[in-house]
Amino acid sequence: MSSIDRAALDAALASLPERFKGPGGTVGVMKDGEVIAREAWGYADPDAGLAMTPSRLLPICSISKQMTCGVLLDLVGDPSALDDRLAGFLPNLRGRRPTMRELCDNRSGLRDYWALTVLHGAHHEGVFRREDALPLFARMKTTHFEPGSQYSYSNGNFRILSDLLEEESGRSLAELYRRYIFEPAGMRDARLAADTATPLNGTVGHEGNAAVGWFPATNRIFWTGDAGIAATLDDMLAWEGFIDRTRNDADGLYGRLSAPTTFSDGRPARYGMGLAHDRIDDVAITGHGGALRGFRIRRLHAAAERLSVVVMFNHEADAHAAALFVMRAALGRPSRPRDGVPADKSWTGAYLEPTSGLSVEVMTHGNAVLASLGGGPEVLSVGEDGVARSAGMSLSREGGSLRLDRPGDNLRGLAARLDGDVSADIAGRYWSDETESFLEIEAVGPAFAGRFDGFLGRGPMHQMRPFAGDVWKLATPRSMDAPAPGDWTVRVRRSASGAVEGLGLGCWLARNVAYTRLG
Repeated sequence: MSSIDRAALDAALASLPERFKGPGGTVGVMKDGEVIAREAWGYADPDAGLAMTPSRLLPICSISKQMTCGVLLDLVGDPSALDDRLAGFLPNLRGRRPTMRELCDNRSGLRDYWALTVLHGAHHEGVFRREDALPLFARMKTTHFEPGSQYSYSNGNFRILSDLLEEESGRSLAELYRRYIFEPAGMRDARLAADTATPLNGTVGHEGNAAVGWFPATNRIFWTGDAGIAATLDDMLAWEGFIDRTRNDADGLYGRLSAPTTFSDGRPARYGMGLAHDRIDDVAITGHGGALRGFRIRRLHAAAERLSVVVMFNHEADAHAAALFVMRAALGRPSRPRDGVPADKSWTGAYLEPTSGLSVEVMTHGNAVLASLGGGPEVLSVGEDGVARSAGMSLSREGGSLRLDRPGDNLRGLAARLDGDVSADIAGRYWSDETESFLEIEAVGPAFAGRFDGFLGRGPMHQMRPFAGDVWKLATPRSMDAPAPGDWTVRVRRSASGAVEGLGLGCWLARNVAYTRLG
């Protein structure tokens, strides 16, 4: 174990409000089982002048997943005991049904249910009730990869788990969290707050930024299992203390949650039982982030160093970057500029990854290659061998194509370059058997937009823009959950005569959804 660089840590903590601007936040650091930093700044509610404190409740969102899995391990034991019960939630799913362990490891292949709310016609500030989840799962017909073979973040995995835990125990999830998580860990104020429209103890989430200002965020979704727990910074530090106290227990809960796991082909996975596995240089860490419109949360734990960091914002600054910044400062390992040879312009282009059906947009900036695979850009550095690498991806050139490898997702493929202009003949009405919903594409002058119509309503118009070679992008910068799916890749499918007969639609969270043109 290394000692803490106290001066660097204090400087990092003092800089957080300026580096990660927003109404308020809290940060906590634990080392060797002792809290060495516990700070709050700004306001829980600026309009009311209510200060942020370590005892203010905030939604911890997806950090709830590890706690839901913790209930599973202590209540049921072997996740496979619930495998046969999954059929009731997925009555129309064809092919091999995923196992409960594959759900807990985000290797189920089920498309993310919050992303699918977009395709079912939901409005980003609409209401999603508890009873809306089951009909959404019941509409699922296929997985977007063979269960167990890849990783894809899917909140619905944990929603299904939470309902099964209530069925199995005959008790509410709130009771189960209290018995198996909150009380053993000493999380005195933590609670299940599944209805995001219900105010917590004065804390308000905020959208916006320093340029336009911050304004209260609107949330109206009911979530449980995948998220839903509200906790204070003190509660989260109690969770970190529980992890440290039980670190040497043969049957310790966090030890079971954080055990290494593999994909079905035996390759190591970077996610399991609601926990992400990563590294800071040579230091192994586990943790998770959480997000809801107006909130960002992150916890990181370095077991070998007995070091934990928790960051909680009531705004949408990058809590993950903040937590990494604090942990690096505590470890005395500041981030360093990326090495690499200059990235020439030949990398630049538009590509399509065939397995996922997602677009790959590549640009260069100085020595960096910026690659976006169905989402935001990832920064890669080009090595002497001509391969561009980041922590999560490598790219190499093969002729006019890109060889892509994402070990954490177990996704490997040859992304073909897309050439040619996009044809503007896609306006019309489309039907998806997968989601049992419609997509209407309209052209107003030279601008295109799409609207989804399904069991959750008739959604707003989403802007569409041409990408390249019969591929479009459909933008959803806001959705019911956060972060939103962002850009969807829209692949045009044509008949032998060249007429548009359908589309393939996908984002990183929900890939390869087929639509057929009507009329």
